[in-house]
Amino acid sequence: MTTHRIRVGIDVGGTFTDAVAVDATTLELLGQVKVPTSHHHEDGVAHGIVEALDRLLEQTGRAAEDVAFLAHGTTQATNALLEGDVATVGLIGIGTGPGAVLTRRLASLGRLELAPGKRLPLAYAHVADPEDADEVRTAVDTVTREGAQVLVASEPFGVDRPEGEQAVLDAARPRGLPMTAAHEITSLYGLAKRTRTAVVNAAILPRMLATADLVDASITKAGVNAPLMVMRCDGGVMSLDEMRRRPLLTVLSGPAAGVAGALMQERISEGLFLETGGTSTDISVVRRGKVAVRHATILGKASYLSALDVRTVGVGGGSMVRIDGGEVVGVGPRSAHIAGLPYACFATLDELRDARIATVRPMAGDPDDYAVIDAAGGRYAITMTCAANALGRVPEDDFARCDQEVARAALAPLAAALSTDVATAAARLLDAGTEQVKAVTDAMIRDYRLEKDTAVLVGGGGGAASVTPHLASVTGQEGRIARHSEVISPIGVALALVREQIERIIPGAGQEQILAVRAEAEAAVVAQGAAADGVEVEVTVDPQTSTVRAVATGATELRTQDRAHRADGNERLRAAAASLKADPADVSILATTPAHTVYGTEVRRRFRATRHPVRVVDADGVVRLHAPDALVETTTVAAAPETLARLVGEATSYGDGGVRAPALRLLLGSRIADLSGVLDPQPLLALARSELGTRAADEPVVAVVEART
Repeated sequence: MTTHRIRVGIDVGGTFTDAVAVDATTLELLGQVKVPTSHHHEDGVAHGIVEALDRLLEQTGRAAEDVAFLAHGTTQATNALLEGDVATVGLIGIGTGPGAVLTRRLASLGRLELAPGKRLPLAYAHVADPEDADEVRTAVDTVTREGAQVLVASEPFGVDRPEGEQAVLDAARPRGLPMTAAHEITSLYGLAKRTRTAVVNAAILPRMLATADLVDASITKAGVNAPLMVMRCDGGVMSLDEMRRRPLLTVLSGPAAGVAGALMQERISEGLFLETGGTSTDISVVRRGKVAVRHATILGKASYLSALDVRTVGVGGGSMVRIDGGEVVGVGPRSAHIAGLPYACFATLDELRDARIATVRPMAGDPDDYAVIDAAGGRYAITMTCAANALGRVPEDDFARCDQEVARAALAPLAAALSTDVATAAARLLDAGTEQVKAVTDAMIRDYRLEKDTAVLVGGGGGAASVTPHLASVTGQEGRIARHSEVISPIGVALALVREQIERIIPGAGQEQILAVRAEAEAAVVAQGAAADGVEVEVTVDPQTSTVRAVATGATELRTQDRAHRADGNERLRAAAASLKADPADVSILATTPAHTVYGTEVRRRFRATRHPVRVVDADGVVRLHAPDALVETTTVAAAPETLARLVGEATSYGDGGVRAPALRLLLGSRIADLSGVLDPQPLLALARSELGTRAADEPVVAVVEART
């Protein structure tokens, strides 16, 4: 019997470090462990990572050499910024004349507030001529006397002319301080925003470098030879060397790990992922099989850090109900954890004897309308989890499951106070909690133009059952709890793909320049360990900002998933029909590849053009692509250039807004190449030709073409 190698994901949280082992071939969860996060050990969090790895290998009966992939996610960078535990940054501004005025203003970055009453420690010095080594050394001496532990060099237009920033770093190198140039962090214009991003990155650099070295040494000592990767805030992973250069990419990576797990394990194509803990729910979007990412706000200011678009609501499994005048007036934001109370539903029937309702003020300044029960066993909080269990909404094997009879007994005093029955009281409690979540999910559906009828709600985290099932019932949307929801974050770390994003400002970008950005992104993920044959690159060109963006993803090994289940034709048809909201008899197969089947139907509308919605379903029966109105055509690699030129030409629109090529996606082998981010027909066709690459001339290619209105 062949024993597959394993992928290990480790999520370092504020309290616990969770680790999972996943079969590298089947992606089946093989084991999971939890250890306290070792903040105060002499080796820091590295000690807890190795302890978790050791326990995991013991539990699964595997050896260190069986580890094919090891990645960890950490909140260390986020916590450092929140707590103000950062290094003093020495910022060297460069410029003469008007440029000097702009860079001298950067000294105001020292006013950025890290925590209440604590500002970013910054020392500023100016250099007129970056080629003057003596002047640079004097500036470095100035900032080091003021306590600088790390250096940043920044110059106007350093993106186009990086020689000045590089010269400053070269002259400062003998001082032995960690250093970075602003153009190395981002290649986008905007001196203040670019420098601010670089300065925040530098502030956490020394601490993160020390942690990286300890983790690297500890893992090597443990005998693991697999590449060590680190979770990024955009849902991918990066090499340890890349983390040493840009530790800021780990900020906000906690929610990214969860949605990465949902994306890879649950195979979401279109929907929302709700990761619910005890106190809050993080909500993120998956659109057309990809996580939604945007530039993040750091320390209250816009940055060039591309991070998951995650929105947090103060409602979780432990959120307490608030009552007044015999009515439920709200849920949260205080939770049983904050109040220091146990959940009533996890008590025993004996402990709940003689229960009576009371209201409390969990913290000074809070309203005194938070409901608790005082009973024979003490005081207990009435929570979202209690209500979900009372209504039987918590699955049998769920982390938050309790005896339904106990949960109903816990809700009985609340029901009496509301003059209703237990089921109605529980429903009102969940209504009040999920109402806040629904407001955010509705906004995100609008913002990303998701089709509400087909957007699935997937819950993760230990408190998933307290929010997602009830929200699904209220909205009428499909909803489910992710498998192994309590460890969805480390699963996401274990399954995440190597990711890199390259952004360039290129006015009037031509196809050669766009292809060059694409090639740079592809090369970057390969350099970090991704298998070259499996890299996918999505290119977007924004004509309004002249930004060319290429996002490359790839696995560290080619994964041929040896799943026990493959959906048959009937299962795939039913999945497509359900997504299309159509009778299976009205759904047709439009094209097939070895990995995908393309289904379509026809929607006739009075006084309006007929629509042809399309769904692409993979071999597992998962809808991988939604197209509300598309043309589908099959060709071959050899004939594709001519066929695509015709299709793009026929579907390109011309108007006051300029030329708009159609949204084009190509089904090639096991991949869906998404070229929909390019509006100019010629670069679009050039990218399509690059995707065809060295494939066999007779290999089938399916084009899915959506005309833009």
